[in-house]
Amino acid sequence: MLNQQLEVLFATSEEVPSFLEANFKKIPTAANPTFAHELLKLCLDKEVNYLLPLGLNEINILAESKVLFEEYGIQLLAPDKDTLAELFVLENPPSAVELVLVHEGKSLNSDRQLDMDVSGLFTVSDEGDDIALCTI
Repeated sequence: MLNQQLEVLFATSEEVPSFLEANFKKIPTAANPTFAHELLKLCLDKEVNYLLPLGLNEINILAESKVLFEEYGIQLLAPDKDTLAELFVLENPPSAVELVLVHEGKSLNSDRQLDMDVSGLFTVSDEGDDIALCTI
């Protein structure tokens, strides 16, 4: 979805098949107390501008460190802690669901502007008045 607009790096704490290892950076699980700092270090080493966590546990942990990432010029594409509590979360959305990646309400992959000042991966209702945070 973003490969044409941005250079995308993938990272996971999960085991990946050996033939895919070159495509993924290894990170700790969100349960690891150094998770946010390890991701910050990786982002700085790889000169990452945007960080998109996809797991709900990752989003919850990183929401607490959002200011830390922003101090280093890294935009965390996840809702802040207060907003997160108010959002509907859609886990593992079907591939037919249109996804919108937004930073502060403005889409990074389309011309869409959301009514809310949120960041993350969302889907918008057909009527356009409801959004859901998409996670895996």
